[in-house]
Amino acid sequence: MTIFHQVVGDGPTVLLVHAGVCDSRMWGRQVEDLRRDHRVITLDLRGYGQSPLEAGAKYADAQDVLDVLDEVGVESTKVVGSSYGAYVVLQAASRQPERFSRLVLMSPPADNVQPTDDFRAFAAEEDRLLEAGDEARELVRVMQKHAFEVQLAAGDVDNEEWEVSGIPAPIKLFTGAHELKFFAACAAYLTELLPDVEHTELAWAGHLPSLERPDEMNAVIRTALG
Repeated sequence: MTIFHQVVGDGPTVLLVHAGVCDSRMWGRQVEDLRRDHRVITLDLRGYGQSPLEAGAKYADAQDVLDVLDEVGVESTKVVGSSYGAYVVLQAASRQPERFSRLVLMSPPADNVQPTDDFRAFAAEEDRLLEAGDEARELVRVMQKHAFEVQLAAGDVDNEEWEVSGIPAPIKLFTGAHELKFFAACAAYLTELLPDVEHTELAWAGHLPSLERPDEMNAVIRTALG
């Protein structure tokens, strides 16, 4: 299985892992900024963008991330993850903590956190809109529509998830003040679970701040990367 990935720029390495409603194209403005002085790796998780998803596949997204690092010869990297991609980053860093020197995470979900009422309502509305064929926000619409089509065509697959624990690297964790309460609850849980988490709420942000205000988020990411 080949995971689609791209490497651009030169300098300290940073890996970008996309949200579950997007693919690596969500990082366009961040890649443009970071490539000036970083080696930037982006990838498409299976079933997203240019990475296929075979019917009946058995895999782990976190292992795919580690395999991409192996393929491009990266022993250790800083990493930025958004939403589901941030959750995948947490799993990979739990399994091989020596591979990740700093984590910058935007609204990761977390195990052992119960869905909030607004999260349940959102999920129900997403299902309704999918069945009705109604989506919005052009780039996200295109990315998510493609992912839905690929993943529905693949049918039942087995995506193994790994326990999140024991990550020694510093974690800068961001949530938006205008998003679902569930992600604030996940942030609070992860702050208690892991040894070095700094949580910041972005007063202006929803769930995908790197798309909502890319220039402002570029500055936030650069500061968080150190």
